[in-house]
Amino acid sequence: MISRVDWLVVASYVALLVANGLRWSRLNTTPEDYFLAARAARWPTIGLALIASNISSTALVGLAGAAFATGISAYNYEWMAVLVLVFFCIFLLPQLLHSRVFTMPEFLERRYDGRARRWFTLLTLFLNVFVDGAGALYSGALVCRALIPGAPLWLLSCVLAGAAGIYTIIGGLRAVLRTEVIQATVLISGAALVSWTALARAGGWHAVMTQVDPAALSLIRPAGDAAVPWPGLLAGVPLLGFYYWCTNQMIVQRTLSARDLDHGRSGVLLAGLLKLPVLFLMVLPGTCALLLFPGVAHADLVYPTLIVGLLPAGLVGLLVAGFVAATMTAVASMLNSASALITMDMARRAGPGRGNARTVTIGRISTGACLLVAMLWAPQLERMPSLWQYLQAVLAYAVPPVVALFLSGLFWRGASAAGAYATCVLGTLLGAFMFLLNVVLRVTHLHFLYVAPLLFAADVVILVVASRRGARAAPGAGAALEALHWSRNAFAAETVRLAAVPWWRNYRLQSLVLLALTAWIVIAFR
Repeated sequence: MISRVDWLVVASYVALLVANGLRWSRLNTTPEDYFLAARAARWPTIGLALIASNISSTALVGLAGAAFATGISAYNYEWMAVLVLVFFCIFLLPQLLHSRVFTMPEFLERRYDGRARRWFTLLTLFLNVFVDGAGALYSGALVCRALIPGAPLWLLSCVLAGAAGIYTIIGGLRAVLRTEVIQATVLISGAALVSWTALARAGGWHAVMTQVDPAALSLIRPAGDAAVPWPGLLAGVPLLGFYYWCTNQMIVQRTLSARDLDHGRSGVLLAGLLKLPVLFLMVLPGTCALLLFPGVAHADLVYPTLIVGLLPAGLVGLLVAGFVAATMTAVASMLNSASALITMDMARRAGPGRGNARTVTIGRISTGACLLVAMLWAPQLERMPSLWQYLQAVLAYAVPPVVALFLSGLFWRGASAAGAYATCVLGTLLGAFMFLLNVVLRVTHLHFLYVAPLLFAADVVILVVASRRGARAAPGAGAALEALHWSRNAFAAETVRLAAVPWWRNYRLQSLVLLALTAWIVIAFR
């Protein structure tokens, strides 16, 4: 249990976070203000906002719990994100910012047609609410319940959702970005404190490295590993990472708010750099818990146990405040992206004559509706074996068609609207069929990291075959469509431009340094 001083710290921090978000609400007069912060975000804001949205309470609970249950191989998702973000900077981000779209489904419509947009809108809404939002509420409620034994999970979820919903509904993305910058700083600092304390209590680095099973300290696992088998690491994790970092509205919306391409790229690379310390800040504390609290009943309770069991009064309150705020930040990110999808991809298309004020109002109402659904689903996650497994497994069955459409559409000009529609329909049915066989009926026993690349390969085949057989070409042929493809000529022209840029501002050199650091960590813990 925590002291009254701790509760005062929690209440004060949450109140300040909400107040900071609300003060930006007066600047939201147009949809561009509300959903994209007037497209004026600078690179530090973008980078910190990306990390705050990603490394939320869900990641803290999930990564530490996964390290406790199966070893540090969960970090493979983190370092692989660096590779995906570098790819995003080079190949996809220029097209996204040039297109001036509000949402990723809107970009898909420009490449294919409205059917692809409607399908991706519905899929993204489902994943944002049932995976991102509900997962954040569940993880935050777990921490609160560890501090308030006996409190119903649904009640704690409602309180957290209400606090996040207040400033998100009123303040829009500008409020979310401002609070995310604060929260990223607090979250990283708090995670560092927990990690350092756990390592010290466990006897130091040498004690942990020698007393823990070596298999639990290895990133590269056998092909039959239950957590992250090495073939799945090479083929499955990059696919899930591409969906999450390059097409997920909740994440990409932060880069769409960039004032220009340079700020967008720098923000994305900053987020990649901040992913590397996650191994030491959020994964290894779960490993330390193997020595400190070996009797924890459920993997998802490891991180709350570390906070309450290791830190003194006062610091517990600060960490809990950061954890609660992390939940609010993640929920706020989900809410704003979901309302952008409902408003810009559904409501505005159904009533194109609505004014700016009416559009923003619809955005606020849809935010509240998504919040309600996430609150109702969050307590159900307690029935899942592990939060981390739930998050990754759902994506493995749902997102391969998304990756196929974006990657093929980016590099292959022959991908057509007819092919995209066939991929949406058949790819979704195939994913649902595999989920039924593998998860519900358990007829097959394929690891979800093997399922994802198999589904992706099938979706690419469907797209190619249907595109070649279909007579209908993608709309906007010519210059408009060409701008949505990656171009060697544009890449060469940029090479000439970068020759006049100081080396320390060259995003390609920055990317190489980032990749080298990533390789060093992977080799050290292979």
